[in-house]
Amino acid sequence: MNDVAEAAAASADRLKLTEIFLSLQGEARDAGWPTVFVRLTGCPLRCQYCDTAYAFHGGEWRDIDAILAEVDSHGVRHVCVTGGEPLAQKRCIGLLSRLCDAGYEVSLETSGAIDISDVDTRVSRVVDIKTPGSGEVARNLWDNLDRLTPHDQLKFVICDRADYEWARDVVHDRRLPERCVVWFSPSFSQVSARDLADWIVADRLPVRYQLQLHKILWNDEPGR
Repeated sequence: MNDVAEAAAASADRLKLTEIFLSLQGEARDAGWPTVFVRLTGCPLRCQYCDTAYAFHGGEWRDIDAILAEVDSHGVRHVCVTGGEPLAQKRCIGLLSRLCDAGYEVSLETSGAIDISDVDTRVSRVVDIKTPGSGEVARNLWDNLDRLTPHDQLKFVICDRADYEWARDVVHDRRLPERCVVWFSPSFSQVSARDLADWIVADRLPVRYQLQLHKILWNDEPGR
């Protein structure tokens, strides 16, 4: 697509889409539910552990109506809008509201580097707080914490012991469990899942521990 055609596509009621697929939700509060994933293209961050770098580029422009029609074709009630970083596309806000209007249970996976205040509060906003080990800690938009509701969720991906101690201090200093559910998960292949569990128990840390169910079942197979 040339630059003129790209600009024309972007100006319409469209989003750049990498894939739509049906799987089990592997993380957070809706883990285990059959879920339609809407993966938007593009991300301004480059976390060192990213497992969806294939969504940084490419993709195709799709009308929001067409996206909703494909979601509907799968016949389940849970939808997760993810990326990349979905909020990097401004029309993601409209897609989220349309999904809620259609009666779906909607979650949004976002890096926390972009303002979430315009996201429909019917959406469960799963905000990933970037640790030092991610390589993108400087991108955290801390004002987002003031925009959270009990319906939202916070996630920390832990890469090593130093990451854990940093995240533990953030949880305590900012009193995060008073805002919403807080999840800790081990960065796949970087820190022992058992070690992270032991650290949380030893510190009586008021967070919920999670493993990525989709990685246990399907590793990094695209579309699963």
